[in-house]
Amino acid sequence: RVRPCAKPSPVFVPNEAHGAVTFELEKTTSDHDVNNQKLVHNFRFDGILPMTISQEEVLNIVAKPVIDDVLNGVNGTIFAYGQSGSGKTFTITGGASRYEDRGLIPRTIAYMFESFRKSNAQFKMYISYLEIYQDQGFDLLREDSAQKLEDLPKVQLREDEDGHFHLRNLSVNIAASEEDALNLLFLGDTNRIVAETPMNDASTRSHCLFIIWIESTPPGSDVVRRSKLHLVDLAGSERVSRTGVGGKLLSEAKAINLSLHYLERVIVALHARSKGEQRHVPYRDSMMTSVLRDSLGGNCRTTMVACMATEPCNIDESVSTCRFAQRVAQIKNDARINEELDPTLLIARLKREVSELKQELSVARGGAGAEEELGAEDVEQCRALVLQYVSRNADPKEPFVCGSVSRLRTSFRILRDMANGAQRAGGGCGGSSVSMDPATKAALEAEANK
Repeated sequence: RVRPCAKPSPVFVPNEAHGAVTFELEKTTSDHDVNNQKLVHNFRFDGILPMTISQEEVLNIVAKPVIDDVLNGVNGTIFAYGQSGSGKTFTITGGASRYEDRGLIPRTIAYMFESFRKSNAQFKMYISYLEIYQDQGFDLLREDSAQKLEDLPKVQLREDEDGHFHLRNLSVNIAASEEDALNLLFLGDTNRIVAETPMNDASTRSHCLFIIWIESTPPGSDVVRRSKLHLVDLAGSERVSRTGVGGKLLSEAKAINLSLHYLERVIVALHARSKGEQRHVPYRDSMMTSVLRDSLGGNCRTTMVACMATEPCNIDESVSTCRFAQRVAQIKNDARINEELDPTLLIARLKREVSELKQELSVARGGAGAEEELGAEDVEQCRALVLQYVSRNADPKEPFVCGSVSRLRTSFRILRDMANGAQRAGGGCGGSSVSMDPATKAALEAEANK
């Protein structure tokens, strides 16, 4: 994604139709000096987001394919990478001045709840917000009385026997509505570490991961799909020799550059593995690479947004960002649907099947014995079952189970009387509905549900 600017450098040549970017650098030495520096750099991407693109178009191009997979049970990650001030936070979180400047996180929340309403499946959403500041994790959604970030309980990494990392002290908050999810986002954003630097007036000094957990259950199924979506806003790299910062900003810049260096080492190792080399991947070097282990070469669908600033003074960093993006594009992930049987739903389904089998067995055995004498209440129950069975909303594959031979015969008599009454009301065979008082019908349906 190219950040808007008034005077972009002439060495930057984008080709949106082919998704290509070219940097035609100028020669900085005289013709008599030996200079083997590469002057032309060509890069190819899945797409280019120009300066004039809207936030809604970014959602449609970048996020919607990943979100649709997450709703179907596949893990997803979207992260923005680039130098400080290149537009990463604007892409992921958005701007605060205009409603149209909303970023990927609030738009993703709105799109997910819209998909929930359109689907027949049952969905649950949970949200976590993790900040990694100087390689230490903090929960941004903790409502403790702490006045400073350092006073909050630190999020710790724990690895199980299968090699999976778990985050201890990270809260998981349920979001029952879009408003609840946005309130959690706003709460976390107010706790982020932001400072003014020579590169950016409001530079985020930490890496932030907004994690959305999704549980979905198809109707009538005992299989639960669990997936997660990481929306990652990485802190921007910056050259200390150029910015000249000192004190706390200097120590923060060192920690940011070191963590991004560890991230690049993981990317380089995964790139070497994609070429068939046997290379150790140093996920444990930093907290950020440990948390993003699934996103980088694991069970996940990952999309990276490389943010670039095209002013003449930022061309070197933009070329470096493109090189990093090319390495990320070589990583191969193994994304798959995460589904498992829910014991609670499985037990409920088995109990229902056992009850139906017992009733069928009772009917089969009742043919040889004495018939059951039915009272008025039993007849009304049979009538309610028949009404439920012939209603338009009934499942055509649902079996009719009434409990005994006597009840079955009574139900058939009721069905015959209803058919005869419908024919008389319709003037012959053209009638198709049964007239009944609404209150009586509601009472009978309630009886059938028992």
